[in-house]
Amino acid sequence: MPTPAEIDEQIALERDQIRIGINKLHSNTKNLEEKSYASASVYGVSSIDQLLPLVIARITETRLRIRKGSAGVNFKEIAHFLRDVEAEVAGAIACKVVFDQVFSTKRGSNQATAVCDAIGQAIENNCLLDHYEATCPGLLHTLKERYYHASMGTTQRVTVIKTMMNRIDAVDHWKCWGREVRVRLGGWLLDCVIEASGWFMTDLRQEGKKRNLYVIPTPLFIEIKDAVMDQAELFAPIALPMLIPPNDWSNERPGGYILNECMKGYPLVRRGNPLCIQGETPLKFLNHIQQSGFVLSDFIVDVAETLMEKGISVGKFIPVCEIPLPVKPPDIADNKEARKDYNRKAAEVHNQNAQAFRKSCRTRMTMNAVQRFKGRTFYHGWSLDYRGRAYPIASVLTPQSDDFGKSLLKFAEPSLMTERAKFWLKFNVSTTYGLDKSTMQERQDWAEANTELITKVATEPLKYLHEWEAASEPWQFLSSCEEMYHCVIKGDRKYTSSMVATDATCSGLQILAGMSGDKSTAELCNVIPSDKPQDAYKVVAEAAKPNCPESIRPYMDRKVVKKVVMTLPYNSKPYSNRSYIRDALKEVNVDIDKDKLTATVKAVRNAMSEIVPGPMKVMKWIEEEVVNALKRGATELKWVTPSGFVVNQRLNKVQLKAIELQLMGRVQIKVATSDEGEVDKNHHKNATSPNLIHSADASLLHLSAIRFNNPLALIHDSVLCRSTDVDSISALVRETYMHLFAEQDYLTDWAKQIGAETEPPIIGTLNAASVIKSTYFFC
Repeated sequence: MPTPAEIDEQIALERDQIRIGINKLHSNTKNLEEKSYASASVYGVSSIDQLLPLVIARITETRLRIRKGSAGVNFKEIAHFLRDVEAEVAGAIACKVVFDQVFSTKRGSNQATAVCDAIGQAIENNCLLDHYEATCPGLLHTLKERYYHASMGTTQRVTVIKTMMNRIDAVDHWKCWGREVRVRLGGWLLDCVIEASGWFMTDLRQEGKKRNLYVIPTPLFIEIKDAVMDQAELFAPIALPMLIPPNDWSNERPGGYILNECMKGYPLVRRGNPLCIQGETPLKFLNHIQQSGFVLSDFIVDVAETLMEKGISVGKFIPVCEIPLPVKPPDIADNKEARKDYNRKAAEVHNQNAQAFRKSCRTRMTMNAVQRFKGRTFYHGWSLDYRGRAYPIASVLTPQSDDFGKSLLKFAEPSLMTERAKFWLKFNVSTTYGLDKSTMQERQDWAEANTELITKVATEPLKYLHEWEAASEPWQFLSSCEEMYHCVIKGDRKYTSSMVATDATCSGLQILAGMSGDKSTAELCNVIPSDKPQDAYKVVAEAAKPNCPESIRPYMDRKVVKKVVMTLPYNSKPYSNRSYIRDALKEVNVDIDKDKLTATVKAVRNAMSEIVPGPMKVMKWIEEEVVNALKRGATELKWVTPSGFVVNQRLNKVQLKAIELQLMGRVQIKVATSDEGEVDKNHHKNATSPNLIHSADASLLHLSAIRFNNPLALIHDSVLCRSTDVDSISALVRETYMHLFAEQDYLTDWAKQIGAETEPPIIGTLNAASVIKSTYFFC
């Protein structure tokens, strides 16, 4: 039980999180305004989201008037410059530039002429790139690949493209519009924004002997902006771990952070229906895993701090490595060529530093949190998504972090080493090295044969950096080496607290095999006991190979089909399957044309139907019954899982239109229609099968974890515990699976809950009780 002093310290930490979050919100907003990028601010994004459809409608209306000859002389003079620009593109650019210019802190940026010129210039830049896209697409693509990601900002990107294109005589060069045309065009689009929104107006000011016209926000928009920022402050607090066990959750009282009870910033169920009353087991499960305390690994922290100081990247650990600016030439003031060369080199350095800073963001956040929690025991508040899966509320130092983030964590409560714990420490070190598909014996043999390597890595990690950075999960491998060295090889550590991860093999197929009672699928995904782990990916690849185009057959292996096999249980469609297979073949330098790709995807999906008939039939039946339910007038689907978690699947249509801008990337526009709020039947049809699987594997862990009385963490369908506890939690998961699918008819129960009109396709060849003896079901 926390003492009053500990509670006060936690409250102070939470208030600090609020203060830091709000300060960061306003600091980021100020920085964006200083960089003339207010369109990316919180108020800019939300405002443009509402404004864009109105501006597009206004532009479209004007174009209709020009066809009738009633748009006016001024528009007629600039109309041909806009003939190839879609209304959506012009509207998106105009809205963005107006917000950037009007709210910029740069002197004179909101002068009417400057705003109009900036809008016109942005439109011309987009047209320039469209022109090169049409006349020399291959060259433009090459230049984008080479320079876009290395450039800072849209202006530099356009400058680079212009410069490179101008050096090539064979290119049909872009003819510049000129400032007068840009200002006129921008003035018309500015007028569209002002008239459509009522958020901006012009202000004529006497400045010395001159009178200048400015664009300023109206009092109406100032109120809107302030309201948006006030609302944003409620969600601004950063989420850190807790110094005391989190508050328990209940249907009546928010849990997690102490102040969450009054702020209510973190719900029990994310994206769920707050009116749903959750069962006792999911709440007990959530409150149970919140009691697990964590500490930082001193060993990993020391290595990370040293590499941070040296600027050395390893895997997901990316420190900031700032490159110094080049030395200015002594004649830079007088020598034009020297000045030009220096500016080019300096720009390249600025670009590289900006890229490095962005890439290091996650590492910097993590290391800042390390300094705050070093030497302390901390806890995580958890909540559930609307399928019942658990997620930590904090954003750093969580078990669901990347490889580096996970390597930092150890359980605060160690356990006394046992012989069986040594087995799992060896399992962990070999698995994180890259032997995750090997048999248990092969992993044990590898660990025992590589004690010299493990010792080197554990005792001199910097000297032998090249040895451990090549591992599949380098940081977790490093952590595993250190634990195995002290607990097994040297034996000077009698207690262990490192996290060992075990998870389901093809979780989706395992759940669907249990639902359909399909023995052949169960054998393929290790529900049935076997001497070595079954490789579903390899089996599907071999079955599909004869039906693939002949030129593709030599490359058909488990890697090519892996993502398709993984995602088909979650209702992935042929379109996404195409990209998975294409990308996998690219990795081995194989290009595949459209027709061969279609044939390959078809072969893989047909192989899945033959090899895993139960899951494929169940998914098809689910789609049919979802359609039937929606035809009967259902507006949502609701079911209760075996653990008592209430799933509320409410999916309505969101009318969006996506457009691609050459410089600003992808923009989505909300389109107002009479169908707003209509049930999205297609989304329900596609989402129900994966959501049913997710809710089932979540329920499996709910029921398993409440019977487990030791420290525990989760990553979806994976469990992390101490090496002394792996056998215990694995047995509980197997027993629970048997209970769900051998002693209950889960799919029939679900069918009744949604009012299914037909019986589920139960094959019935599986004896789910055999999972108790399966070594590779959960490992």
